[in-house]
Amino acid sequence: MSHAEDPFEHLEGASAFGGAPSEYSYTSSSAPSGSGIGRNQSRAARRAAQAEPAIDLDLDDALNDLSLTSAHIEGGAGPLQSFGAAASGKQVGAGVNGSGAHGGGAHNHHHRLGDDHHDDFDMALDTMHPDLPPHACAYCGIHNPSCVVRCLICNKWFCNSRSSTSGSHIIHHLVRAKHKEVCLHAESPLGETTPECYNCGAKNVFLLGFIPAKSETVVVLLCRQPCAAIPTSKDVIWDTSQWAPLIDDRCFLTWLVKMPSEQEQLRARQISFHQINRLEELWKENENATLEDLDKPGVDEDPPGILLRYEDAYQYQNIFGPLVKIEADYDKKLKESQTQNDIVVRWDQGLNQKKIAWMNLPKLESGEVRLAVGDELKLKYKGELAPHWEGVGHVIKIPNSVSDEVGVELRRSDGVPDHCTHQFSVDFVWKSTSFDRMQYAMKTFAVDEQSVSGYIYHKLLGHEVESVNLRTAMPKRFSAPGLPELNHSQVFAVKSVLQKPLSLIQGPPGTGKTVTSATIVYQLSKMNPGPVLVCAPSNVAVDQLTEKIHATGLKVVRITAKSREALSSSISFLTLHEQVANNDTHIELQKLIQLKTEQGELSSSDERKYKALTRACEKEILNAADVICCTCVGCGDPRLSKLKFRTVLIDEATQAAEPECMIPLVLGCKQVVFVGDHLQLGPVIMNKKAARAGLTQSLFERLIILGNRPIRLQVQYRMHPCLSEFPSNMFYEGTLQNGVTAPERLRKHVDFPWPVPTLPMFFFQNLGQEEISSSGTSFLNRTEASNVEKVVTAFFKAGVVPNQIGVVTPYEGQRSYIVNHMQLQGKLKKELYKEVEVASVDAFQGREKDYIILSCVRSNEHQGIGFLSDPRRLNVALTRAKYGLVILGNPKVLSKHALWHHLLVHYKEKSCLVEGVLSNLQPSMIQFSKPRRPLQKPGDLAARYRHDNSAAEVMGNAPGGTLASKAVSASLKNGAVQNGVASVPGGLNPAFYRTHNPMAYIPSDAQSIASLGTQAPYPAGSIPFSSGPGSFVSTVNSSLGPSVKNGARGGNIPSGVSYASSIMTQDVNDGDTESAVGTNRAPSTAASITFSQSDRLSRRMSQSSVGGQSDVASSLMEGYKSQASAIDPSEDDARSTYSAALSQASFTTF
Repeated sequence: MSHAEDPFEHLEGASAFGGAPSEYSYTSSSAPSGSGIGRNQSRAARRAAQAEPAIDLDLDDALNDLSLTSAHIEGGAGPLQSFGAAASGKQVGAGVNGSGAHGGGAHNHHHRLGDDHHDDFDMALDTMHPDLPPHACAYCGIHNPSCVVRCLICNKWFCNSRSSTSGSHIIHHLVRAKHKEVCLHAESPLGETTPECYNCGAKNVFLLGFIPAKSETVVVLLCRQPCAAIPTSKDVIWDTSQWAPLIDDRCFLTWLVKMPSEQEQLRARQISFHQINRLEELWKENENATLEDLDKPGVDEDPPGILLRYEDAYQYQNIFGPLVKIEADYDKKLKESQTQNDIVVRWDQGLNQKKIAWMNLPKLESGEVRLAVGDELKLKYKGELAPHWEGVGHVIKIPNSVSDEVGVELRRSDGVPDHCTHQFSVDFVWKSTSFDRMQYAMKTFAVDEQSVSGYIYHKLLGHEVESVNLRTAMPKRFSAPGLPELNHSQVFAVKSVLQKPLSLIQGPPGTGKTVTSATIVYQLSKMNPGPVLVCAPSNVAVDQLTEKIHATGLKVVRITAKSREALSSSISFLTLHEQVANNDTHIELQKLIQLKTEQGELSSSDERKYKALTRACEKEILNAADVICCTCVGCGDPRLSKLKFRTVLIDEATQAAEPECMIPLVLGCKQVVFVGDHLQLGPVIMNKKAARAGLTQSLFERLIILGNRPIRLQVQYRMHPCLSEFPSNMFYEGTLQNGVTAPERLRKHVDFPWPVPTLPMFFFQNLGQEEISSSGTSFLNRTEASNVEKVVTAFFKAGVVPNQIGVVTPYEGQRSYIVNHMQLQGKLKKELYKEVEVASVDAFQGREKDYIILSCVRSNEHQGIGFLSDPRRLNVALTRAKYGLVILGNPKVLSKHALWHHLLVHYKEKSCLVEGVLSNLQPSMIQFSKPRRPLQKPGDLAARYRHDNSAAEVMGNAPGGTLASKAVSASLKNGAVQNGVASVPGGLNPAFYRTHNPMAYIPSDAQSIASLGTQAPYPAGSIPFSSGPGSFVSTVNSSLGPSVKNGARGGNIPSGVSYASSIMTQDVNDGDTESAVGTNRAPSTAASITFSQSDRLSRRMSQSSVGGQSDVASSLMEGYKSQASAIDPSEDDARSTYSAALSQASFTTF
């Protein structure tokens, strides 16, 4: 039975409670007899009670004249599958202007409307029906009692119509506002009732579903977990295997809440998707806000977007500063609003005698607040068994596949009510440290000329600087002691980096990026005086790199945040606080440390002495270090403020927001190495305005767009060759070579039912429907979860141990469901399943497992696949496995997206697309859906970056240049140009170049055009122009980028120097370039000029091959914004509109 079908369509009759034969009932623990659900009242009587006055024929004629048919309403109403047809006669269901059930009776006058006057039509309706009842939908005004539902959190009413949203209005509101409880209207067929679980009373509508009882006269409401997950016993009158959610296709089932009729939707207020989202944001500030408030000045204004190049560091700060503040304010608001009450706590004591509180925090699943180890929480007790108490601690454990518990170690253990377990509350303590350090770094970049060298200053701002090679004595052997020997591409990367003041290294999955980075650090440390600063956005990445660098024999110091000092890890002995504690030269300090450990605190005089001695010892250790490792934010630690770092290496640079990368750079950087992969996931930005403005673009990406060519590592050592084939061809132009052979990655002793024994991979067809998770902001798929358990069990039986298996899924809802399902339904010991890591794609980036199981989750009729369509996410998911990969998904749905279509075709050609039971898999005969848009792939992706070729070929020359014309001709020859627009480099959708999409809420695939247009949807390479630049291009020619020669910060602008020509001179080594870069003074060569900061960038070039790129991107963004009010397409429509915009602008991308 379809979820959307009336569960009683086959019934003849009698009510569960002995009511009239036509009565439908369902069982709820809160349903009072005689009212609400299960009332003994006939449907006919209810229809008569809520019947509405007949509409006048003049209004019908007006509708016909205006051709306002159901086609004007997105997602027109479906059939009303329960409670019968409407009463006879024409009715106004509802709407802003319909009379409705409370419309006040017949009309006193009528208005005849002309054919093409929609405004007059709206005015006429407003005049006839100026008032709406209190229960009218807050979006569209529909107020049929059978079609509306009240949100119990904000007390606003919403209908079950899906006009202008991918889901119904009530579901859209619940998702946006993160509300989860509703109540039906008193005059609805089921009365004023709050749906809740029959067993436990849970009211979360995203968790609720129904089961037809065995008596076939009653519907039972049960929550998905745990109540419906418990196997049915013989004495229970319902079968839990028939459980189905109350929400299907993002709408309430129509037997519970009716779908408004077409006439009701036609008469409703026409509100756009963008307006709805703006209204939801406004309600967070003012719960009484209306649509009229959206038009007030200053409401919902977006900040200026980022640029590709900046005039000076002040302009840079003025653009990024507000974006960082917006993100900080949003993060603060989120943290402070996440208070959780009625928390149950269990107490423990750590080895350091400090109290540890263990608890479950239900709200973590929503993903709005990211809890990390080291974060601070405030725990409060307000019960009656002890005096009111509050204490602050830091997180030492976060939810994982073993347990969903959070561990918090308290700072102070005195007065803790550890005999109490209930009536606790938790507050998230927000800290501004990371945002303050970003702001300070950008300020330093602007005002301190010694913060970075002149060359790096101009490169970071996007100015055209004459390339230089550093004069360095190259080592005879490029590999480092204690590390594996380097391959040819790694040696080339190390050699290139040592000679350049700014380098980009692209490390595809499994190519030895960490080993290469550690080797570079070793060589730089031996070549240059002073310590090397090594950093990354995450602690995990820093720890991995620290361990590799230590293996080379260098003196390494790892600086951690104070809140993480109590955490143990494999490199704890390298941390600064551990080295201080184990330092034998400061006897007095050791005595004070021991005293503090024993007593818990020191006297005020001893505390002062302890701090002074600690600072002196830390300074001594840092000055003696060869390498200092910390996170990017950690580089702003006051203990490093007096040090100068000539050389900086930033690992995982593509995962850091640009202002985050600035923190380590402004500590005196003269040589920097960025390591990352812009074809994997990027920065996570929580605030949508900041994301739309471009904060999701990393500095690594911007430098590539400006023409800086990354050095790509080309030999992968992780995956079986059959697993690396598709990622290599699709994402890396087929350049990835295999450093491991098929026999080395094929375990013959593992008796697993691979369809093709020599190819350890298959796509397992699953056709189960997706469901919204309990958070309302994620998805799950119970069929896939069940099959994941079967695959995991099969691996266990084949001899694979739990820590060799990883389950990857893009959705937190699915992750949580799989963890619980495996432990409840697993055929083997529960402890085995607990040791299997189940995590999101994001959490697995940079990591690997022997065997990976990927659950795709998405399976629906027309909602799309959300951020599964993000190629970066797919790239990460496909490249985590070493020995085997199993993908579970719905090919019919996934094949609608071109990239997934290619993946499915690849698996089918390999006879690895299968269906059936795991023990007897058969080739799937399913027919793929036709992709909405073909994946244009004219050649390889080399045109985007051109790693080893001439820079002139990369840039495509100026508008009308020969290279641009040749590229256009080549694209035309290969059939790459469709509808007048050539494909983006590599043929991938422009969204391919966007960094991680932060908008993973529902609807994930119905973003406004503006939200897409300002997330940097331009290629991560140059945008070559076609031979005839049109008016769109000419609009940006007035603000083309500056060009400066190598020298100090600032400069007059020599005309006629193109970016391409300056880049092509990079292999020409100027005699004095080392002194120029190394000492931050003007070089002595005649070709170089020294300029003062005051007259820096006094004028700009009038023409440049890529001078207008930032302005092109900016203008594109503005173009999207201007269309946002009129166009409200899905994400795919937005991409299509982007291509159309390029076509109208008369330039082509390749």
